[in-house]
Amino acid sequence: MAEITAALIKDLRERTGAGMADCKKALVETDGDTEKAGEFLRKKGLAAAAKKAGRIAAEGLVGSYIHNGRVGVLLEINCETDFVARGDEFKTFVKDIAMHIAGASPTPLYVSSEEISAEVLEKEKALLTAKAIEQGKKPEILGKIIDGQVAKWKKDICLLDQIWVRDPDGKKTIQALLTDLVAKIGENIKIRRFARWELGEGLEKRKDDFAAEVAKQAGL
Repeated sequence: MAEITAALIKDLRERTGAGMADCKKALVETDGDTEKAGEFLRKKGLAAAAKKAGRIAAEGLVGSYIHNGRVGVLLEINCETDFVARGDEFKTFVKDIAMHIAGASPTPLYVSSEEISAEVLEKEKALLTAKAIEQGKKPEILGKIIDGQVAKWKKDICLLDQIWVRDPDGKKTIQALLTDLVAKIGENIKIRRFARWELGEGLEKRKDDFAAEVAKQAGL
C-alpha cells in the first residue's frame, strides 16, 4: 500500500475542500491515488446530498452582482439554517453563482430542466426537426438526432448543467459545485431562482442612416 503522507492529504484537501479525516480515508481506500480519491469523495458527496435533498431549506440569501453597470443578476439560494447563511462559504457560493450567471455563455434561462414547460420543449423540438429536415437528415435517424440536440439544448440553458465558468479544468458543473458544498457544510442547499438583465436588452437599437444624415447636413 502506498504511504499516505501529510502532503498527499493536504493536496487532496485543497483540491476538494473536504475535511482532513475524509481526505485521509479516501486516500487509504484508493491506495494513495489522488484522482481516484477525488472521485471517491465526489461520490460520497453525492450520497450525502441525496440524503439531505428532502430536508426543508427555507433560510438563505438573496444575492446580487452587477458587472460594469451593464449586466445585473439577482438570485435566491436557500439553506436550512441562518447560521450557515451567514457563513463565509455560503456567501462565497452565492457570489460565485451570481457571477457565473452574469458571464456564462450561453446565458442560463432555467435553474434545472424540470422548469422547462412542455410548450417551450415542444416548440424547440419543432424548430430542431424543421432544421434537420431542411438539412436532408434521413427520417429513420431523425428521432435520435432530435433527442440528442434537445439534450444538449437543455444542458446549454439550465444553470445546474452548465460548466462553472471559474473551473480551471472546464469540467465541474454548477450541480457538482453545489453538491460539494452540501457535503462540506452538511445542510440541504438549493438554488431556487434567479433573474438576469442586460442593459438595453429587448429594446430596439438606434440605427443611424449615415448617408441621410450627410444629405440633411448638406441641405440636399
